[in-house]
Amino acid sequence: MINSHKGDENALHTSIKTLRLPPVALYIHIPWCVQKCPYCDFNSHGQKQSTLPEAEYVSHLLDDLTEDAKLIGSRLVHSIFIGGGTPSLFSPEAIDRLLTGVRQRVNLAHDAEITLEANPGTVESERFNGFAKAGVNRISIGVQSFQQEKLERLGRIHDEQQALNAAGYARNAGLNSFNLDLMHGLPEQSIDDALFDLRQGIAQQPPHLSWYQLTIEPNTQFHSKPPTLPEDDILWDIQEQGHDILTAAGYQQYEISGYSLAGQQCRHNLNYWRFGDYLGIGCGAHGKVTLPDCGQIIRTVKVKHPKGYMDLTRSYLHQRHNVQDDELPFEFFMNRLRLLEPCPKQEFTDFTGLLLTAQSQLMANLNTALTKGLLAETDTHWQVTPLGRRYLNSLLEMLV
Repeated sequence: MINSHKGDENALHTSIKTLRLPPVALYIHIPWCVQKCPYCDFNSHGQKQSTLPEAEYVSHLLDDLTEDAKLIGSRLVHSIFIGGGTPSLFSPEAIDRLLTGVRQRVNLAHDAEITLEANPGTVESERFNGFAKAGVNRISIGVQSFQQEKLERLGRIHDEQQALNAAGYARNAGLNSFNLDLMHGLPEQSIDDALFDLRQGIAQQPPHLSWYQLTIEPNTQFHSKPPTLPEDDILWDIQEQGHDILTAAGYQQYEISGYSLAGQQCRHNLNYWRFGDYLGIGCGAHGKVTLPDCGQIIRTVKVKHPKGYMDLTRSYLHQRHNVQDDELPFEFFMNRLRLLEPCPKQEFTDFTGLLLTAQSQLMANLNTALTKGLLAETDTHWQVTPLGRRYLNSLLEMLV
């Protein structure tokens, strides 16, 4: 179903907004994994055949990009993130063909950050070296835990040694950076268990660590059969003590779940949180693009299921939505307030086209957040306070 909001076109052309064009990124979705994890609500599909349709799917990805590239023209693409699923199931040769095709279709920055997600159970040294030769310069490894009992509870296919090996491969593959994904707040997890995982992760010397809390999402196995999770007080103790451990090890928190060594923040994720633009290609991929000719921001969603996506008789596009003015304040802050860095007030107007002084309800909501100590401000910037970080969802709800 394509939702283009054609009825809004006349109004659009009579009041064109002036928008500053933000940086552009590219997200590429590869939907297959060995098996679906019970906590996962991403668009992923367990591998049912011994071989994946690599060549066919890459061809569709490139055809999808050919269409989407028209939305950005010659604008520079600063980062690529290949996510899933488990993209490391694809061969280095397939990733090489994919990235070669991307360079032929968009204006890719010479120093673009190119990340590929990997599962420790699907990689070996030569595979990582092959990805690096294909142009990948950053690997994100989904470790989640270093404890066998927890890995099995999470439905992961790797063990502790494979996780350690994968980190070693990434260190030695000549990459610019690599990330370890770790989760806390796991079923029946103690504070000591959570901090053990964190210390093990730090010991692998990753330039970047994503450390996030397990949440139970709809349409997952954990949602239908909920496990026993740690109580809120234990979760908060884990976060506080873990933050201290990371800080002492030289990691700087720059986003709610993101820690990095100096200068090693994930540029692709920063672009999301700074309300940047991004093309999304592949099954179920989401995109957000600012159109300079009409001052409109659009969001796109691609066909979700691999079978439908690779059906030559239909378009890759499932939905296209013109983001309305009354949606923009929440969209902007939902992204921007995940970052710990101060948010320039001018960016609100630059990237939404809306005058802050004309948003009376938003101004009232911001004042409420300031009064409650969830937000701080100067003449030129807003910044989430430590209290606001703890109750981020409440802060965002306040700004709807």
